[in-house]
Amino acid sequence: MKLGYIDYLNCYPFYYHMFEKEALSGITLFPGYPSTLNRMMKTGDLHMSPISAATCADISDDVYVLPNVCLSSVGYVKSVILVSKKPIEDLDGKTIGITSASHTSVVLLKILLKKYFNLVPVYTDTAPMPTLEGMDAALLIGNEAMIYQPKPGYLVYDLGELWLEKTGFPVVFAVFTVRKDAMEAFHGPVKAVIESYDLSIQCLKTEKMNLIAKAAIKYPDISYSIEAYFNLLQFNFTERLKHALAFYHGQAGDMGLVKPVTKLSYLDMKK
Repeated sequence: MKLGYIDYLNCYPFYYHMFEKEALSGITLFPGYPSTLNRMMKTGDLHMSPISAATCADISDDVYVLPNVCLSSVGYVKSVILVSKKPIEDLDGKTIGITSASHTSVVLLKILLKKYFNLVPVYTDTAPMPTLEGMDAALLIGNEAMIYQPKPGYLVYDLGELWLEKTGFPVVFAVFTVRKDAMEAFHGPVKAVIESYDLSIQCLKTEKMNLIAKAAIKYPDISYSIEAYFNLLQFNFTERLKHALAFYHGQAGDMGLVKPVTKLSYLDMKK
């Protein structure tokens, strides 16, 4: 079975057990940016993977969503930021770079600027680590956001914090999915991956400092406190977060940014 891995610090806690404790047989791992995994899940080149919450809307007919795990934050998150040369209120008609690594955060930014700031900027695609040359602002996510050093005078806006402030909701950045057409052939490996995820999240509680030490080795460029960062994240897919995801999908669907979602198919391994 082909399994995706978002190659960012925020996804590492889900894979700690299979990386450091017990490798899973019959599993081929594909690390990459969220956008790469999104595309591979769409085309069927992956059988199971975390994907952007926005992409989940677009391929909701083709995937089951794991009901117990997600990648989320309630407010400030540190790893999804808008770096701007001017105040956000002054970005109407200005050029904003949007990272090619993301989907959820791009949609999040567009909703915020249009619905809550009444702005219509000009968007341009950028590499995951933009220079801001020829741009007024740029969106960065993941490790790139955490190691980025803005020039003096630049403003940094945390989108998780802005979203909570404007909507009252947390942000679900990524969900974990399995393609429906893969379930019959890979029922056993899917179950093994889910169990490994659960064990990893338990390890975050029982051996947190060892997990953090291993994460620091894997991602040595990040100087921000990994412990503090993990404390900002939500890994359990609670009912509150499912409601927040539905709100986000509704907002994005209303703007035509994703396919409208009526209901997600959550995986029931008992069937």
